[in-house]
Amino acid sequence: MNNYKNDNTARRYIAHVSIFGTTQIHLRNPYIIAWWSAAFPGFGHLLLSKYLRGFVLFIWEVVINLKSHVNLAMIYSFQGNIDMAKDVLNTRWLLIYIPVYIFAIWDSYRTTVDLNKIYVLAERENHRFNSFSIGAMEINYLDKRNPILSVTWSFLMPGLGQLYIHRIIGAFFVIIWAVIFFYYSHLLEGISLLFLGEIKQATSVLNKEWLLFFPSLYGFATFDSYMNTVENNKLVEREQKKFLRENVSTSKLLYCERKKGGVRICRFFLHLNTPVT
Repeated sequence: MNNYKNDNTARRYIAHVSIFGTTQIHLRNPYIIAWWSAAFPGFGHLLLSKYLRGFVLFIWEVVINLKSHVNLAMIYSFQGNIDMAKDVLNTRWLLIYIPVYIFAIWDSYRTTVDLNKIYVLAERENHRFNSFSIGAMEINYLDKRNPILSVTWSFLMPGLGQLYIHRIIGAFFVIIWAVIFFYYSHLLEGISLLFLGEIKQATSVLNKEWLLFFPSLYGFATFDSYMNTVENNKLVEREQKKFLRENVSTSKLLYCERKKGGVRICRFFLHLNTPVT
């Protein structure tokens, strides 16, 4: 159930609130979105709330990356072992990887440019959207949240920042893959050995190929939760202003009083006349 039922009279809508999250269109920098697609295919589309396309590209990246040993080759190249990096690459999988990688960058850039144009048109139309949704499984509503808390929760565990701002679909996906990355990289096992002083054993137990996925995952989770918290807060203010303009009439009252010494002080008071329904 929504507090406002969409009548589909607008050509474009800025936001939609459902039990799975708040989806909105806002201005984005196409180069930043394209950069996230370059860092990890799928992340650029997830930032645009294009989940299906983002999920496909993300899973593609993980599978093909592991099959072609791209991460392992990157590690060897960072260490200066260029010959080992060349030998470890599986060119049969790598040639499949390259076209999709380029497509993810191009498509996220193109989509961002299109959505920016749609946002400008939707903002001019300024059509009403719902701000409260309740169902048997969940409740979602527009509310202001702290961006710093979103970043903090994302640092503790990728996906918790999205869960804090009620991006259920994105949070579920990121948390599941974070668990998979933690398990196969043996990162937590290495950290526990490090605390015990077993430095060599902590280093040897790590799976570097899986470990290299973490910088992109943590960076995306932090950036996505922070950006969407800020934009959701703007959306709350926008919805409140629109509600007050449409439902509350205002009038100013002048109140004057005489103080000691014969000084007369006058103040303006804002009187709200809310219509009774």
